[in-house]
Amino acid sequence: MDFLEELKWRGMLHDSTPGIEEALKEGMLTGYIGFDPTAPSLTIGNYVQIMLLTLFQKSGHKPIVLMGGATGMIGDPSGKDAERELKTVETIQHNLDYQKKLFEKFLDFENGDNKAELVNNHDFYKDMNALDFLRDVGKSITVGYMMAKESVRRRIEKGLSFTEFSYQLLQGFDYQCLFQKHNCTVQMGGSDQWGNITTGTEFIRKNLGGKAFAVTTPLLTKADGSKFGKSEKGNIWVDRAFTSPYEFFQFWLRCDDRDLPKFIRYFTFKTKEEVEQMEADLNEMQQKALLAEELTRRIYSDEEYEAAKNVSELLFNKKASKEQLLSLDKNSLGIIANEIESRTIAKDALNGAKLLDVLTDNGLIASKGEGRRAMKNNAISVNKEKVSDHEFSLTEDMMIHNTYIMVENGRKNKYMLIAE
Repeated sequence: MDFLEELKWRGMLHDSTPGIEEALKEGMLTGYIGFDPTAPSLTIGNYVQIMLLTLFQKSGHKPIVLMGGATGMIGDPSGKDAERELKTVETIQHNLDYQKKLFEKFLDFENGDNKAELVNNHDFYKDMNALDFLRDVGKSITVGYMMAKESVRRRIEKGLSFTEFSYQLLQGFDYQCLFQKHNCTVQMGGSDQWGNITTGTEFIRKNLGGKAFAVTTPLLTKADGSKFGKSEKGNIWVDRAFTSPYEFFQFWLRCDDRDLPKFIRYFTFKTKEEVEQMEADLNEMQQKALLAEELTRRIYSDEEYEAAKNVSELLFNKKASKEQLLSLDKNSLGIIANEIESRTIAKDALNGAKLLDVLTDNGLIASKGEGRRAMKNNAISVNKEKVSDHEFSLTEDMMIHNTYIMVENGRKNKYMLIAE
């Protein structure tokens, strides 16, 4: 795999410094991307950069994940309109420990000469005092050079503390340390990082007389103008502790058709020829289903993909059967309960209760009269079986996994009764 050619056809190459193409062809290079642990986990936005490292590794080069144990305590002003709230040392360490496990899942840290490495930039600064920093790092670059960077210019009139202003120096020195200690000659990142990255190449040129390179990706945005990686419920995380496999799966199924070609190219492991064939043969919904499957299997697991698919089938396919409902495990039913309107009711109160009483008492229908009319129109079902008897009662054997009873009123109104 030719790394730059791979980025080009995927639309993932925004800019690069001269000479990088020739250097990549000469043999294995070492490249890095920095990740500041300012959040408890990693979002799908972070996964864009993980894909960049993955493609770099698949091209035969060595990736380094630089964890920002130091820079995370400062905060990158790039792309921010206001000063960041500083995180505590304990929060930074907690996030570092948590995110490390995710990186180990997504990159190969075990095999080959180009196995990935994880480095913490706190190690570069822990024995450095303020005077050392000002003499050894601060003298490396002029204020005029720093002021010319877009990330600084955008903030200077609104307010930029010396703390955040110094971030550019830290990132530049990070690159210099990686160049010296790990023979790292490529830094990658989003296009908003171009100024910080080229500061690092300037550090290496000026202080070490070395040659280093920069590669950036376009910032991934959505066609409707909203921020990529967010849903109506908030951030989409690559982590079941924050985003369920079902919610993750649905994010891709619900994406705007206009965004689909871009999303496929950024996130699939399919080849260019396979992507072009898929787009020629399949409609947008089928393409979304394949992308959602590939990513849910990769980020979560085969089992969690199957569960997410089954839940989606049950909720959105009008032909879903009782057998499909009964075949779901307890976890999948719990996912459904979180997605539709649910009521938790004491098992003793539910067992033997009339369905109309349960629905009206719990505010799921307005009145028993409305319920009777719905039954007369064949609109009410319990566990996918139609109910027409106004005196119909619920029983314990209807509780799937001894807990769940699914009630539907027409195609759109679905409820879960949860026995406890």
